[in-house]
Amino acid sequence: MCPLTHSDLKRIFEKVDMNGDGFLSLEELHLLLEKTGFNLSVEELESLVGKKRLDFSEFLLFYESMLKQGNEEEEEEGDNGGGDEDLVEAFKVFDMDGDGFITSQELECVLKRLGMLDELCGKDCTTMICSYDTNFDGKLDFHEFKDMMLLTTL
Repeated sequence: MCPLTHSDLKRIFEKVDMNGDGFLSLEELHLLLEKTGFNLSVEELESLVGKKRLDFSEFLLFYESMLKQGNEEEEEEGDNGGGDEDLVEAFKVFDMDGDGFITSQELECVLKRLGMLDELCGKDCTTMICSYDTNFDGKLDFHEFKDMMLLTTL
């Protein structure tokens, strides 16, 4: 998975905005976060966001603040092995068969389910996997996934 660009985030926003009103309700945002392995209640989201719905620029600020918070937590935990719980949960979302690896087929399936991949882009998943596959086995283990996630949030 490549770092999310402004256009990637716009596409995600538009797909998650189920009623097409140009805003993400807390319920729509909750569904997106739940699908990606983050278990926040709508009430917790409301306390984080401070509003009932977000326009695109507010969604960008929310995304950036979540990345910043994740980076700060990573810095506080250092290299002691702690703080991987969210990454483990996210990894499990992509590792659909539970074998400890993410294949390009699993990545494609999850991204399609999230509405983040068009039908004709299956080759892109192989490229994404290869970009972070440091041992060249054609799939991502947890450490490669973790490195990918850390690199995409810098």
